[in-house]
Amino acid sequence: MTNQLADAATPGEILSQTDFFQQLTPIQIDRVVAVSEMQKFESGHQVYRIGEPAKAVYVLVDGTVRMTIGFGDRNAKAGDIVRRGDVFGWAALTPGCNQRIATASCLSPCDILAVDGVGLLNLMEQDHTLGYRVMTQLTRLITGTLTAFAGG
Repeated sequence: MTNQLADAATPGEILSQTDFFQQLTPIQIDRVVAVSEMQKFESGHQVYRIGEPAKAVYVLVDGTVRMTIGFGDRNAKAGDIVRRGDVFGWAALTPGCNQRIATASCLSPCDILAVDGVGLLNLMEQDHTLGYRVMTQLTRLITGTLTAFAGG
């Protein structure tokens, strides 16, 4: 993702500049913005922890986040780094099994766009084209995440 993301003035510009949401139309982006909010976190803050309910999917606008996957209360020692423009927290889009399987911790101060998971799922149900585009990206994201963790 380019440096333009940090300079984006609105949540709509942020979403349209991410690989995950860039296939959506401007109207669809506006709908996603309606179920989103900007959040700021300090270095060391845990955005979410293993086992918590997955309520939002996130776009990292600025900063660095470490993802540590785990099972139960145990985290793996290694983790993946989330960078500007990346989407993380995809469990919020997996109805029926939407518990966190990783911990997301800010390694620096972070600006994050939080997209309400239930709100986005409702939009996907109402607009099947939006739903198809998001699910296509979600499949790529999950596959890439699992491949990255398996590869170490």
